[in-house]
Amino acid sequence: MMARLLGATKPVVLMAGIVMATAAAQAACPIELAVYGDVQSGGEIDFTPTGTSAVVTNTFRLILDNNVVLNGIVMWTADVARPNGALMYKCPEGDVTGEELAACTLWNGVIYTSDDKGTVGLLPAESVEAPKTLILPDLGPVLRQSRAYGGGGFSKVPSDVFAMKGCQE
Repeated sequence: MMARLLGATKPVVLMAGIVMATAAAQAACPIELAVYGDVQSGGEIDFTPTGTSAVVTNTFRLILDNNVVLNGIVMWTADVARPNGALMYKCPEGDVTGEELAACTLWNGVIYTSDDKGTVGLLPAESVEAPKTLILPDLGPVLRQSRAYGGGGFSKVPSDVFAMKGCQE
């Protein structure tokens, strides 16, 4: 009888091990490989390694419905250290003027994070564990007013909060 009970616990122990390994893998995800999702629109933020930029600390994409992709970067400000994010749409390639860059930038602002306890922080640079939640203040209202919304653009407006969905390999 005891052997039968112990044999029955093997699947439970195995399943618990799988759940713990999955949680550990997600917890060990560096920010440059993190994937976040928005429940409201189905939008997704995918971070990618930045490389050797002297000023850009993070690179990401916001993927919206209708295959609309906004390219994002984060640069920390010098005076008061803040991760200033920008989302751009259909920017010209190569050297661009400040006017051209301003015209294709749909959103910019400080990117905040939140953990499981609700503690709010600032988006970390690369090689740091990815936070559980991203907060991009006023993202939804600003994007609703952008040239990428409606017509041939996206139709589902994201909220300002994105939860971690996983980690890219």
